[in-house]
Amino acid sequence: MIENKKMPWDVFLETRTRVRGQWETGQSLDLELDRAVETLKAVPDHKNFAKKLRHAKANNITMIQPRAGVAVLKEHIDLLKYLETKGEADFLPSTIDSYTRQNRYENAKDGIRESEKQGRSMLNGFPAVVYGVDGCKQVQDAVGVPVQARHGTPDARLLSEVIHAAGWTSNEGGGISYNIPYAKNIGLEDTLRYWQYADRLVGFYAEQGIEINREPFGPLTGTLVPPSISHTVAIIEAILAAEQGVKNITVGYGQGGNILQDIAALQTLAELTPYYLKLFGYQDVFVTTVMHQWMGGFPADEARSMAIISLASTVATLGNATKMITKSPHESQGVPTKEANAEGLRASKIITRMLHEQTFPSSKALKQEKELIKQEVNALLYAVLNAGKGDLAQGVVKGFASGVIDIPFAPSEMNAGKILPARDAEGCIRILEFGNLALSDEIKAFHRDKLQVRATQENRPVSFQMTIDDVYAVSQGRLIGQPRRKG
Repeated sequence: MIENKKMPWDVFLETRTRVRGQWETGQSLDLELDRAVETLKAVPDHKNFAKKLRHAKANNITMIQPRAGVAVLKEHIDLLKYLETKGEADFLPSTIDSYTRQNRYENAKDGIRESEKQGRSMLNGFPAVVYGVDGCKQVQDAVGVPVQARHGTPDARLLSEVIHAAGWTSNEGGGISYNIPYAKNIGLEDTLRYWQYADRLVGFYAEQGIEINREPFGPLTGTLVPPSISHTVAIIEAILAAEQGVKNITVGYGQGGNILQDIAALQTLAELTPYYLKLFGYQDVFVTTVMHQWMGGFPADEARSMAIISLASTVATLGNATKMITKSPHESQGVPTKEANAEGLRASKIITRMLHEQTFPSSKALKQEKELIKQEVNALLYAVLNAGKGDLAQGVVKGFASGVIDIPFAPSEMNAGKILPARDAEGCIRILEFGNLALSDEIKAFHRDKLQVRATQENRPVSFQMTIDDVYAVSQGRLIGQPRRKG
């Protein structure tokens, strides 16, 4: 039975033997811990993800980071260098390919060969495990800013070993956020255990005086996710990571679309995460926030796409996000060119610079939205804790099974999948169907009243059709989905 307890070192080492044997490359992965410690200690401060985040937060700067990754090592390095120099990226990613995410390393290896043969990337990311520590270290050494692995891997144990041994000082993911939104039938007990291992590894490095950043994946399914749900998952994953010794955590949020709700969400995420960490006994964890630019459908028109990117950058900066994950004006077309990726970065950067000295004024409406989010997070978090009879890890497993915590539009069979969101008349994300979500009758009434106002204005009933219309709205140039006209 999974428990939220720090993994004993002997158990970690025993597990590590199996993890290192997950895939035999024909060459040493070079995963000796002593050598990894030396490599990480040699990383200069300006290339250490955790330390640069500290600098950004201390100076109230919203830094920018793209998504990017291709199959061939040299081309991947060239891409990252381009995004650093032409895109002015503060942080760089290595988005990992789907085969590696599924631990199908031989397929990833074949993908590299096919990419070299075809002259273009036949993988949708960088196969870090195949390249091993040496290849990943070449990436680390080639650029002048910190590198992070971004992926979606339920079992990222071997990947985590490789990237940290190569000097990468940040890793994204978690046992919930890289399972429920990504996988269909992988058990939560399994993924929680896998990520306990990844976090225990980071905790070990912390014991050696090496600060490594960990970032749960905030947007979840990226589709009309109510802030309180994504916040609850982020806070839970932060607590689970802290138990394993992680000291630097970035919690995330995916842009919802309503400016006031998004800023309320960013502010409450920054307030609630350290509050709950300290409440659960973790006093020395440094917390930052990241906002993901719009995760839903983009319009095909590049100018309209750039407008969405600019709006997101405005919200992230005024919401004091420490970091922002950017999109490109080619978002509707699939994987962007390096030029389009850099354009999205530069557009984001100019907004963050122009708004650096400005603040979003407080208001009664902002305070009310923040209070609502806080009440919902408190209810959901304690419902999960109660489901596990005081153990948070057990609560996650049982809470998702019972639906007291539920993520909309997730593919996982571990998720109840009974809740439905929709926008209210102002574009805020509300809850239309609650399923078994552990919220009070008063909160449920608030959501229903808000949706009824919209329904009355649009002369239609509150229904699932609202949800459908909202999913497609932004790609059609609106925030709130409009009712279909008859005739």
